[in-house]
Parts: sequence; C-alpha cells; structure tokens
Amino acid sequence: MGFTYVKVRVYNPADMSKFDVVELLVDTGAIFTSIPRNTLEKLDLKPLSRRRLRVYGGVVVERDVGVAVFEYESSRAGAPVIFGEPGDALVLGATSLEALGYQVDPVTKQLKPTELLMI
Repeated sequence: MGFTYVKVRVYNPADMSKFDVVELLVDTGAIFTSIPRNTLEKLDLKPLSRRRLRVYGGVVVERDVGVAVFEYESSRAGAPVIFGEPGDALVLGATSLEALGYQVDPVTKQLKPTELLMI
C-alpha cells in the first residue's frame, strides 16, 4: 500500500489574495488537516480554538485550530485546519477531503471526485 501526496492551495478565507501551495499526505484516518503554524501565520490566519487531539501512538496533544479554504484542481472548500508544530505530520484530513468532494481511489492511490450526497 502506497502513500498519496497532493499539492493544494491554502487560502485565508477573509482575504483570498493570501494563499500558499503546500504538499500534503492524504490521510483518510485523520479528521483534520494539519499545516505548519508558520505557513498559516504567513497567510494571517488566526486560531479560533485550542483542541485536544490524539496522535498516532496514543499520545494526546493540544493544538490551535482555525479555518482555511482549500483548493484542489477545480474544487474549493472551507474546513478546519490544525496549526501544526515542529515534528507534526503535514496531512490532508478526511474533513477537508470530503469538503472538496474527493476520495482516494484504492487501486490507483490517486484522488478522484466523489458523489456528494445531501441526506
């Protein structure tokens, strides 16, 4: 089983002229997307809350969480983002992936559009 990495644009939702391109590991087991704090601060993003999160291995950490707009191919969507600290993995989590309308194809390991359901 291989890893899937994608390049996404990350925007400040209050000022869409502020964006950066980041390469993230697609992690369907992660709820939120994690991007380094310094990248988010360059976009003038501010944390909205602090959350307790369980990381791999079972340790619980606290991280700031805000909201960003993500763009992949022609899709844009807002979703929570973790202000990652040194050593944290850079991941595109399930919430952002689903908000963008994509899923991981288990055969090709590439992202493919998914049918969005309103039920």
